[in-house]
Amino acid sequence: MHWISRFYDAHWQVTAGQSISYREIVGNLFGLASALFGLRRSVWAWPVGIVGNVLLFTVFVGQATGTDEPTTPLYGQASRQVFFVLTSVYGWWRWRRTRNAEGGPAVHPRWASTVERLSLVAGSLALVIVCFYVFRAVGAGFPVPWWYYLADSWIFVGSIAATYAMARGWVDFWLCWIAVDLVGVPELLHFRYYPSAILYAVYAGFVVWGFVVWLRISRRERLRRGSMGPALNPA
Repeated sequence: MHWISRFYDAHWQVTAGQSISYREIVGNLFGLASALFGLRRSVWAWPVGIVGNVLLFTVFVGQATGTDEPTTPLYGQASRQVFFVLTSVYGWWRWRRTRNAEGGPAVHPRWASTVERLSLVAGSLALVIVCFYVFRAVGAGFPVPWWYYLADSWIFVGSIAATYAMARGWVDFWLCWIAVDLVGVPELLHFRYYPSAILYAVYAGFVVWGFVVWLRISRRERLRRGSMGPALNPA
């Protein structure tokens, strides 16, 4: 379709030497919409997020394939979009199953157990180290500082961990996103992905709000379950 080709090639000329792909803007808007659906515990968070992931994947690999403006191709950022889609399919399936079985919210927020949290943290840190060496071995195709690979690895692994924790309904997933944003915003600004950097900055504030909302819900549901205990198991 001709309109798809036009949309793919369309750029917003911010300055004489700086343009921004509309795909980057629209992809980030889908990402923000997905987060809003996630806050509301709506299953729509997943399919909406997948659309944004596909659009952002084309942005981050565009320069490497010669189809976009000459900016730095962030391979870790691009790769995580692929894993986002895979993890989102799992989350979509899990939340739909909960909604269909109970007829209520698609997820019931709770803190990860000690074992779950330790497994997530330990596994993520180990994977960051592995990805750092893998990304550095593959190379970027241009001179980059050593922290480029570490930052991309941190963002890559942290994003996957956050998405998985969200699919499981763990309140902890908001904290994972905060850790990702602390690295993601500076990296994106450094490599001139300004719409994504702005979204990350806005998202950081939104994440704090989402964390508070899910924390309150988890406490409310824990109290509700606790109040049902004596009735189900009278002393």
